[in-house]
Amino acid sequence: MSNPTRNNPPPAQPIKLYSNVISGHVHRVRLFLSILGLPFDCCEIDFMQRAHRTPEFLALNAFGQVPVIEDGDVVLADSNAILVYLNERYAPDPARWMPRDALGAAHVQRWLSVAAGPLANGPAAARVLVVFNRPADPTETVARSHALLQVMEAQLGTEVFLAGATATLADLANYAYVACAPEGNVSLEPYPQLRAWLERVEALPGFVPMLRTPVGLAASSAASLA
Repeated sequence: MSNPTRNNPPPAQPIKLYSNVISGHVHRVRLFLSILGLPFDCCEIDFMQRAHRTPEFLALNAFGQVPVIEDGDVVLADSNAILVYLNERYAPDPARWMPRDALGAAHVQRWLSVAAGPLANGPAAARVLVVFNRPADPTETVARSHALLQVMEAQLGTEVFLAGATATLADLANYAYVACAPEGNVSLEPYPQLRAWLERVEALPGFVPMLRTPVGLAASSAASLA
């Protein structure tokens, strides 16, 4: 059961989001900021210029990764941690995105763990190999990706969203790298339930799309639309 709607004050100044435009980890934060209607400014971190390894950026996140947010005197890294923070601090009804009952919260946390594990090591990793032209055999990474997508397909055959009947942080955390899986030569064609779920996420008020890169299987799709 949701808590009564509450009106939290917006941030006193726009949240600063350290970003890289092709990062799905960043996208999940941008997506939630947009859904919540929170003001924010993006500061693009140029990985090619190794801006993520400068002393200034490492002082914000010692792992040298985006996203990072600055919200007043709060500095926070890790995309899933940021989702939880934004929900608890600013969502009108935090239970809308992270259920308050033990089982509902556990279901969401399970999919946050999937986003940090199998998703990152599957579709996200497969995409990195293609987008950055890494000289590595993609066979195992693509196989891991399909193993995950098969589990998600089965889950979405019984649920409207990953953790139940309504969208939660679980869906926001997993959306981008599934949507962009074809960029890593991971086809979504075998997964009709998964593709329908992507459309449901994209229909959420405040949705913003993930930047698509015309590589891998996505290149042929882009060419067919040209």
